[in-house]
Amino acid sequence: MIEVKNLVKKYGDHAAVNDLSFTVETGKVIGFLGPNGAGKSTTMNMITGYIAPTSGEVLINGINMSEEPEKAKKEIGYLPEIPPLYPDLRVREYLTFVAELKKVAKKERDTTVHKIMGRTGTLDVSERLIRNLSKGYKQRVGLAAAMMGNPDILILDEPTVGLDPKQIIEMRDLIRELSHHHTILLSSHIMQEISAVCDEIIVINEGQMIAKDTPENLTREMVEKNGIHLIVKGTKEQARTALRTVPGIKDVRYDEKQEQGTIGMTLYMTAGSDIREDVFYAMAKADLPLLELHPLAASLEDAFLALTKNGSRQYGGKKAKKTGGTKAAQTASDAPEENEQNKEEA
Repeated sequence: MIEVKNLVKKYGDHAAVNDLSFTVETGKVIGFLGPNGAGKSTTMNMITGYIAPTSGEVLINGINMSEEPEKAKKEIGYLPEIPPLYPDLRVREYLTFVAELKKVAKKERDTTVHKIMGRTGTLDVSERLIRNLSKGYKQRVGLAAAMMGNPDILILDEPTVGLDPKQIIEMRDLIRELSHHHTILLSSHIMQEISAVCDEIIVINEGQMIAKDTPENLTREMVEKNGIHLIVKGTKEQARTALRTVPGIKDVRYDEKQEQGTIGMTLYMTAGSDIREDVFYAMAKADLPLLELHPLAASLEDAFLALTKNGSRQYGGKKAKKTGGTKAAQTASDAPEENEQNKEEA
């Protein structure tokens, strides 16, 4: 388990990490997301004991990193974005050296190195110089080094950066396999990777946490915020009139093209609203047959962009700091009218 409590890291007057708290439960794979400069790498460096926090504390399986760093670090395997490899050593030589550093018993060293090379798919390059390996194999060797000593926790900073699509898939499969035996904190900008392997996601921005949830919940929330798309049989004027009776509409955009005799539109809702039922009855009352109604599709990328751009989500009782303005909610009576002026055929 990783416990981060009120973590702060300042460089002069700049707070790279500002009162950050979260927990990574044992056996979980947690995605650690944020835009460039959000404080991800700084946080990971403090968790692993590479740098000291200005204030706050990190507990690794209950061990305080600041008070017992050597004991805490035994519980962690760390793969930084650029693995610290020795290019003039062969793969087996390097991993044997790492095993010695991590105090693997001498009689178990060869067996342990061989086993980890097998798990990371590096046996076939075990006698090659590291300098001659592809980027994908170098990442695998770095991961093998992180796994040496059988730590409970693996912290992986951008493990697939610079890899080709085939190597990304292979690394993703490897991380998924490792998740059966390790607690993993994973930083990545590749959302497909996060969705594929992570149980939960922590999103930080400007050194503060703005969300912690499953990928599915974050995406579902984004869909609900986005709104709904519908197609009705009738005219734009009839649809506009009917929508004036529906509370909770923030924005309306009409489709540029639609089948003759129908009108398509996207309705954006105010926070916490669900207007689907009201829209259905409004169209029925106006004698406008509803041909289609469905939530807008959204991806984890959409949710990430929305959270880090307009971070207004609340977590742990605290409202996250906003990093961008959002349009004020309009009243139901004037939303269609006002947007009709600006987006006549958007």
